[in-house]
Parts: sequence; structure tokens; C-alpha cells
Amino acid sequence: MRDIAFVFLLAAVLCVTGGMIWGLQMAASNDHSMVGAHAHLNLVGWATMALFAIYYRLTPRAAQGWLPRVHAAAAILGVAIMVPGIALASTGRSPGLAILGSFLVFASMLIFLVTVVRHGFGSRVGQTWTEANTGRIAPAE
Repeated sequence: MRDIAFVFLLAAVLCVTGGMIWGLQMAASNDHSMVGAHAHLNLVGWATMALFAIYYRLTPRAAQGWLPRVHAAAAILGVAIMVPGIALASTGRSPGLAILGSFLVFASMLIFLVTVVRHGFGSRVGQTWTEANTGRIAPAE
């Protein structure tokens, strides 16, 4: 399996691709009634998940263990539920899916907050690439 940074980046690229197609469809049809759902797909799906990917790539110690996988599951599932839920709610249907997805997205942000507080940002000062990415101390040169 690919590392967690790749998982977040792939999810982000899929979201922005879908968001662009959706935006083109809205422009071509001159029907912008789903603009709220479209905006959430691009902001939470593309921008936020891309930032998660960058963080995990630059802070490799934070990408280790089970918590980043839970983080990815909550974020991706949250967007996958929230965006259609917003679309349904904007047509007068129940907001239940939008609410559930929003709570999952919020949970993923709380996980990210804990991760940033625990691990900071970037590799530790003086740490080699090998130490940062494997946890092993590189041999002296």
C-alpha cells in the first residue's frame, strides 16, 4: 500500500477533478443550484486533503502508526458523505447525510489537530532524511 501522504493526495486530486467536471457542467447548463456542495468538494476535498498530504510528506514521523489511517478514513468518508448530503439538502431533502459527513470531517480535523500538536511540523532540526523517514540513525560519514 502507498503511504498516507499518497492516499491523501490521490483523494485530493480525485476531488478536484470531480469538482472541475461538476463546475463545467454547472456552467454549461447555467444551473448553479449545487454551488454549495461543489464548493465543499473543492475546499474540503481538494484543498484540505492536499494540505494533509503535504503535512504528512514533510513530517514523516506523524505518518507512522494507526492514527493517520484513521485520519484518512474519517476525512475521505466524511467528504464522500457530506458532499452528496449537501446536494440533497439543497433540493429540500433531509440534511442527515450532510450532518453525518460534516461530523466525520470535523472529527478528521480534530485528529489532525492532535497530530500537529504531537509531532509539530517538518523533520527535527539536524535530523537526516534517513532518520526522518525510517526512524533509523544514519551511519556517520
